[in-house]
Parts: sequence; structure tokens; C-alpha cells
Amino acid sequence: MTLSSLSRRFLLGACLAACAMAAPDARAQTERAATPDSIGIDYAYYNPVSLLLMEKGWLEEEFADDDVDITWVLSLGSNKALEFLNGDSIQFGSTAGAAALIARTNGVPIKGVYIYSKPEWTALVTGPDSPIRTVAELRGKRVAVTRGTDPHIFLLRALQEAGLSESDITPVLLQHPDGLRALQSGQVDAWAGLDPHMARGEIEAGDRLFYRNADFNTYGLLNVREDFAQAYPETVSRVLAVYERARLYAIEHPDELRAVLVDEANIPEAVAAKQLDERTDLSSSAIGQDQLTAWTEAGQVLQEIGVIKSDIDIKATVGEFADPSFVPAAGASSAE
Repeated sequence: MTLSSLSRRFLLGACLAACAMAAPDARAQTERAATPDSIGIDYAYYNPVSLLLMEKGWLEEEFADDDVDITWVLSLGSNKALEFLNGDSIQFGSTAGAAALIARTNGVPIKGVYIYSKPEWTALVTGPDSPIRTVAELRGKRVAVTRGTDPHIFLLRALQEAGLSESDITPVLLQHPDGLRALQSGQVDAWAGLDPHMARGEIEAGDRLFYRNADFNTYGLLNVREDFAQAYPETVSRVLAVYERARLYAIEHPDELRAVLVDEANIPEAVAAKQLDERTDLSSSAIGQDQLTAWTEAGQVLQEIGVIKSDIDIKATVGEFADPSFVPAAGASSAE
């Protein structure tokens, strides 16, 4: 064998060895590129699973080896969560289903990907000594409401059912906690309430829920920015798998869920118990026909009263917006 042949073989072997050594690094870089540097996600008192997830640190644990920073942001209502999502200050946000649908029709680039609860979290509320007993009696009255949220949508549908519209009342635009305070200070006659503030008003001040309709509540929905889901589909699936772990844990450990809501929302245990035990169903995280029907019906009503533009195809929009493909198989995650 010639020196030239030996040289060629040596060079070829060295090259193959170098490539073999470089391959794991290349794969690692590819894997790192498929993971974002940070994830912005909200927590909300109306989404108790998010509070438990934040306290447990399970998202931080899931992404620790990827060097992904987890940033938690408080949402005081669906309107705030949608504002944060639209501005890309968070990538995952908690809303009501109908509120997210309205945002989608207005160009907010989100997908609904996970049901964190089926709540009866809103009703129309008045003070213990108020003469108001029916929705029809709201004509000419001042009503506190947070625009762009399920309570606002609930109010609009209740008014329509009673033959009224928003023009027949005086809306007083406040965030949910301020709405409760305005009701109790006499600044408004009624309030489109939201738990846990609504439950607190019932227990501590004797406030009355004078109109309830569980079917007008449109599920607790976790949304993700559409561009984030397209860029990092595996990350979205991992986030939802951890969310599922928290939901299942919450079902098996209701005392812990109640305790974290008490601590985070700074409310008495009796208030947390009313919200969680009486008006929150955590039994399923799947987006299915029931959810699609509820959002479609809500959207059609909102279109009839002018909240959604008349040229929007509600059914098609719901189909494009709702994306169940990232949701883990029901019960697949183990609670610990």
C-alpha cells in the first residue's frame, strides 16, 4: 500500500470520526432550536388549575433541561388575557370560550387548545336589599361589567332573552373586583359577576344571584398564540401535558386546590369552597362537540345583537379556532 493510499485512508477515517463526534452536537442544536427561550403563561383566580400549576412548579421542572424561562402573568379577566396574548407578552392565556371567539373574529391570532374547567362562574348579581328580581327590571339601571369577558357576554344574552339590549341599561365598565366593590358601595344597581368575587359577595355581604343560566357560561379555555403553536408544536403539547397533570391532581386533592385559591386570591375558605365545590367542574379537558356547539350558539347570538360582524361565518370560525390536536389523551397523565 502506498503512502498516498494510507494518507487518503487516514484522512477519510479522521473525517468520519469528526462527523460522528459532531452529529450529537448537531442533533442537540436542532432540539434546542425546537424549544423557545421563554414561555409566558397566565394565572387567574377564575382558573384555579393555573394557580395549582404555578405553585407546584411543574412547568419549570418540565423545561429545566431545555433552559426555557417560565414567566407567570396575572390575568384579572378574559379581556386582560386576550390583551396579553395579542401583544405577545404571554403565549398561553386563560379565557372564557366565547370571549376568545370574539377576539378571534377581531383578528387576535389565537387557537383554543385546552379546557381547564367547566364553570358556572358568572351570574347577574344585586345587593341583598335591592328590589331587582328579574332581568327585565334592569331597564334604566346602572350595571357593572367587564367588557370582552364571559360575564359581559352573559349579560348581553340575558338582556336579549328579556327583550332588552345594552342600550336599555347604563353599563359601568370596571374590572371584576371593582365591579363587586361598586355594587356593595351602591354605585351600581347590579353587576355581571365572576367567581371568586361573586361567591365572596354572596357569603360576606348577602349579595343575590338574581339571574343564573349555566348554559350561558362558555367553558374555561386555555389559548395559545397561533404563531407560537406553529413554531413549537411539541412545546405546546408538553405544556398541555403538564396542565393535564395539574387538573388530575386537583381532582384527587381538592383540599390542596382550595388552599391555593385561598392563598392566591386572598379569600376565605368558605368562598373558595363555594366556587370550587358548587360551581366548578374539572372532569374533562377535551374540546369536543359540546364545546363547539356552545361557542357556535354563543357566537350566533352575539352576531344577532351586533357584537360580531354579520359577514363572519361563525361555524367556520369556531372550526378554525378550536384545535384539540394538542390535548393529551383523557386521563393519560398521572396525578401524584
